[in-house]
Amino acid sequence: MWIQKEIRLKPKNRGFHLVTDEILSQLPELRAVKIGLLQVFIKHTSASLTINENADPTVRQDFESYFNRAVPENQPYYRHLDEGDDDMPAHLKSSILGCNLTIPVSNGRPNLGTWQGIYICEHRNHGGGRALLLTLNGE
Repeated sequence: MWIQKEIRLKPKNRGFHLVTDEILSQLPELRAVKIGLLQVFIKHTSASLTINENADPTVRQDFESYFNRAVPENQPYYRHLDEGDDDMPAHLKSSILGCNLTIPVSNGRPNLGTWQGIYICEHRNHGGGRALLLTLNGE
């Protein structure tokens, strides 16, 4: 079975946000898959995806602090300035973290570790709703 659908996430503030449940609620077809793979692709260049700690919110705060320090705004070497001070750093952060995830599916659920969740990493101050393309393959 192959299923592909585009979903939209609610707008998020800048930062790292758990979206596992928001994604799963829009993919009820997953429950029918005994074994398979779910690919999650974000259709944007200033936000990204990652999998990490799903319990302690300070981890998400630390991610934001780290990336703001590693990829600062308002640098004199940035040439792409058309969309605001947060835009070029957002593109860099997105490239560092990546735009897609491949997640194993077992018995109708993503086979994530106990403490793992899917994050959307919103790198813009006002990014808006984000589109994800979900591709599910399995039996």
